Amino acid sequence: MNWVRIDNRLVHGQVIEAWVPYLGARNILVVNDALAADDLRQEIIRLAVPSGVELTFIAIEHIVEYLDDHGRVAHPHGDTLLLFATCCDVNRALQIGFVLSTVNIGNLHYSPGKQQLCPHVALSKEDIGCLKAFTKRGIQLDFRCVPNDTTQVKASW
Repeated sequence: MNWVRIDNRLVHGQVIEAWVPYLGARNILVVNDALAADDLRQEIIRLAVPSGVELTFIAIEHIVEYLDDHGRVAHPHGDTLLLFATCCDVNRALQIGFVLSTVNIGNLHYSPGKQQLCPHVALSKEDIGCLKAFTKRGIQLDFRCVPNDTTQVKASW
């Protein structure tokens, strides 16, 4: 099973300490153009990932090809947590053939001009447009910061 999470922090404590154990993830796939091209940042991030968990960085444009080549064959016993930094990044992946049924919107920081949806998610107009497009595709939106979060989110768009 693949679990898709949008979190502008990508790999951090909540992911490592809460989501990885909850999902039983043996694989973290960071789908981010900037990190895929930055070997130094990759090495720094690897220091936070526990042994036994494989960490891979991939550019958005290569996600479908990567999953086709490495999906279940490379990881027959472990689930994969796919991390995206933004709603737009997930939307770009969808446009090239990436498929998902649920997306976890875990953290999108507030900045001026964004609508605060819940304590951990603030949305720009562009984010709202992407989330609307996801729901039109039948993709379920899961607004949880951590797995046991019971925040009820009422989208007002």
